[in-house]
Amino acid sequence: MEMVEARNPQVGKSSTRVNKASYQAYREALLKVIPHSNEGVLFGDLADLVSPLLPEQIASSTKPMWWVTTVKLDLEARGLIERVPKASPQRLRRTRVK
Repeated sequence: MEMVEARNPQVGKSSTRVNKASYQAYREALLKVIPHSNEGVLFGDLADLVSPLLPEQIASSTKPMWWVTTVKLDLEARGLIERVPKASPQRLRRTRVK
């Protein structure tokens, strides 16, 4: 089983080694459902939004909220998504990558 490092945006927090196929499936799905719009999307809605986009084998063999959280943190660390400032509950949006 091939593994990849999922980063954490918080200083001092370590990376998590995860299954590459599951990581890539969740990454692609999250990048499809997180908008560029200012209001973003609720973090709590992400598991329901990505589930229909996952391959059946991955959807049935993973815990969606754990994977959404892990991959979301990695995408934040890589600068591809960000938290909407002052939004409560947490909202996320795509960044304007140059």
